[in-house]
Amino acid sequence: MNILSQLIVGFIALLHIYILWLEMFAWTTRGRKVFKTIPEDQFEKTKVMAANQGLYNGFLAAGLIWSLCITDIDWSKNIAIFFLSCVFVAGIYGAMTASKRIFFVQAVPAILGLLSFMLQI
Repeated sequence: MNILSQLIVGFIALLHIYILWLEMFAWTTRGRKVFKTIPEDQFEKTKVMAANQGLYNGFLAAGLIWSLCITDIDWSKNIAIFFLSCVFVAGIYGAMTASKRIFFVQAVPAILGLLSFMLQI
């Protein structure tokens, strides 16, 4: 995996660790400031659902971090491509169902990561 791909994968992993923290541990505090379109009275009611979403984001981060730890170049690349594809799909689905902003936060970085592998820049 080239250095640019590693940097992008690392950035996306950190982003998803932040999302995990936000949805699992800061939903009713910082989450209110980040997710401004959600009515105030819904944060406490959706706390468990948000924590579940955060857990899934943690799995995405774990997979991306795992790809950075694999010494076999082909396996490392394949695992990274798989998890970047998962992030891309999640970003598309989130943009279609929740907020267009999710496309730019999740899907665009995943696209850049996938392109870095395809173009080997």
